[in-house]
Amino acid sequence: MSNQARHAPTIADGYGAAWMLARREWVRFFRQRNRVTAAILQPLLFWLLFGTGLKGAFSGSGELDFMQFFLPGTLGLIVLFTAIFATISVIEDRREGFMQSVLVAPVGRWPVLFGKVIGGSAIAWVQAAVFLTLVYVVGTVSISWTVIPILVLLAVVAVAMCSLGMIVAWPMESTQGFHAIMMLGLMPMWLLSGSFFPIPVLDASASWGQWILGGIMRVNPLSYSMVELRRLMFPHIDFAAVGFAPSSPLCWAVSIAMAVVTTLIAWYLMRGSRKVDVIV
Repeated sequence: MSNQARHAPTIADGYGAAWMLARREWVRFFRQRNRVTAAILQPLLFWLLFGTGLKGAFSGSGELDFMQFFLPGTLGLIVLFTAIFATISVIEDRREGFMQSVLVAPVGRWPVLFGKVIGGSAIAWVQAAVFLTLVYVVGTVSISWTVIPILVLLAVVAVAMCSLGMIVAWPMESTQGFHAIMMLGLMPMWLLSGSFFPIPVLDASASWGQWILGGIMRVNPLSYSMVELRRLMFPHIDFAAVGFAPSSPLCWAVSIAMAVVTTLIAWYLMRGSRKVDVIV
């Protein structure tokens, strides 16, 4: 027997492993310069093209033009794309054998989830913050005290989207299947969150199609994050007078609940499914 006692892994060891995995996500991201460039320019291009093209044809959001209305949706799109690219590395790591090496470590599985989610969320948050800074510089939004809660809410949404990406990526065997599921699920989730067009008002004059669409958009938890982002960016506008606008406490509660629930589901899948450990 060795003179040196073999110590059991501690919580500190787990946090250290999670930090190393998160750091690895950052290193991989910044080593891919084309990915760094595309992460900022693609949402900026979408915002400029859609905002300019639909500016004259948009109505129904109070005092906002389409470039202002679409701004929270653009931030959501940045987080969405980052969640897709950050969590797809789970499949790549499994094929390369790296994930199997991590899973047999004595620290357990939770550092894998924390490392991937925190690493991807941090990348998404920084990209959204850089884009928001550019928007402040050009004067589309005025700088005020609300910039702090905006950044906090973006962090919550980033955690929720990356955890959702982990839910899809963990049991997936191919990157092609992952992209198909993410595009089928996340893109409609973003489109039906009030990011691209207002959530319709449901009253006696609404058609059955508006009732169905409006109901789906109200059930979508991302809708509440978009409503609160828009309210924080333009605090002088009473959005409740022009459409669907739940209270701030409700929007924050739904956003935080979305992050917590998706993270817990991802953790449950990682603990309960062992067959994915041997997918190569």
